Amino acid sequence: MYLKNFDDIIRRLKEDPSTKRVAIVCAEDMESMEAALKGHQDGILEPLLIGNRATIEGLLLEAGKERDAFVIHGADTPQEAAALGVRLVNEGRADFLMKGKLETGQLLKAVVDKETGLGVGGVMSHIALKVVPSYHKILASTDGGMILYPTLEQKKAIIENAVGALRKLGYKKPKVGVLAAIEKVNAKMPETVDAAALKEMNQRGEIKNCLVEGPISFDLAVRKERSIAKGYVSEVAGDVDILVAPNITAGNILGKCLIEMAGAKMAGLILGAKAPIVVTSRGSSREEKYLSLALAAATAGE
Repeated sequence: MYLKNFDDIIRRLKEDPSTKRVAIVCAEDMESMEAALKGHQDGILEPLLIGNRATIEGLLLEAGKERDAFVIHGADTPQEAAALGVRLVNEGRADFLMKGKLETGQLLKAVVDKETGLGVGGVMSHIALKVVPSYHKILASTDGGMILYPTLEQKKAIIENAVGALRKLGYKKPKVGVLAAIEKVNAKMPETVDAAALKEMNQRGEIKNCLVEGPISFDLAVRKERSIAKGYVSEVAGDVDILVAPNITAGNILGKCLIEMAGAKMAGLILGAKAPIVVTSRGSSREEKYLSLALAAATAGE
């Protein structure tokens, strides 16, 4: 099974009787606030607002809500807000986090704190799900937002994080394409060596619950006719679920190209912690924030 679009995810959330709680760190941001309020209106999440109480109450009034319509946790600084958000997750009072009006580094500093953070001893990575008009299903890419130049072991963890997220969305065996410029191993192109090694790990059962192919170029991963023309035989070709970029630069460029030039809609979050973390950029649209909240709600919990 696979998901065609974000409506499939939202529909499943609406059918679920449970409602996930999102702790919005520094909620003094109107677009984040409105994205969360839409999620509440749709019955898919419960916002917990952290930050300056007076400012948050003013935004609620501006959005047409009562100032006491939602739980507000007062915090005087971004550092205090981030620590409080992490504590709410650790105490089981929130299911996931969302970045509001603070720097990403300020939030992640609290997340990775060795004593009080949300780390579980593994690798934290970013995943982006995109609906691309020219592709037949949701397309995930990783990692374009966290790890600069991942090692082979980190790439293994990045794949495992992404596969885990898709399995929570209902996928039984996601198809993973480890991207490179060519489809053959070339010692002068380290990403091809890593891709082949990751495929071998999958075949040996070290990377489970998915089908890993690599090295594979982008066009072969998303277009079956291209693979046929080149004689590249693989179940992943033309039907990939997860694209694994060789480094953060390639992943970032890939994502932005699909959004800006191919009309893709995106939702993204950080995986590998005790709970999903929604970290959208300041330039992200309200829709992207809402879709990211929906994705986090769908992947939070066991």
